[in-house]
Amino acid sequence: MTASVREGRLPTALGRAALVAWVLAGVSVFLPIAFNTSPWDALNFNVPQNQGNWWHALIGAQYLLAYPAIWLQARSLRSERTLSKTGQRALWGVVLLSALGTIALQLPFVLHRAGTSELQRLAIIGAGFGLLLTGAVSLFRRRERMSPTHASLVGLSAAYLANASLCLIVYGAAPGSIASRLGWLVTLVIVWPILLEMIWLIVQA
Repeated sequence: MTASVREGRLPTALGRAALVAWVLAGVSVFLPIAFNTSPWDALNFNVPQNQGNWWHALIGAQYLLAYPAIWLQARSLRSERTLSKTGQRALWGVVLLSALGTIALQLPFVLHRAGTSELQRLAIIGAGFGLLLTGAVSLFRRRERMSPTHASLVGLSAAYLANASLCLIVYGAAPGSIASRLGWLVTLVIVWPILLEMIWLIVQA
């Protein structure tokens, strides 16, 4: 498909709700998820008791997916022109790197080295790999029927939700005031419109 090809827009209400969710996701990069630590702090190894490591940094880095998603979501609402080939390659490169990052984050849980309960471990593995596989299989099966913009949104959503689900489960019981984990609460709210839009994009294709 070339840059001149036109494609259908998202339903206005759903698209706007998803855009608001993605904007909040961009804000949550700087909001504390747990222990007064934000994804940005984790990305910069600024974790309490100097416990920052590659695992925390990967979690923080994947919250940055919100920014290309905001651009793509806004574009899908105001334009019917498809993405350029360069834009598609750049977005899919980001999605692929994020998927690999999520797989790396899952390894401690797969290898029983995360220190979580068995129920938490299975929930994290199931949600993370489940979302990635759902996105990958759906995109493969509908690759001829889904527009590049919508396909990119599905890829970004699956990658973001896989990481967000891990954070929600791991830090769900973290102690502290609401202010110390405000980002976790925001994440809990925004994953639903993002997930709903992803499902709609897959089904309507």
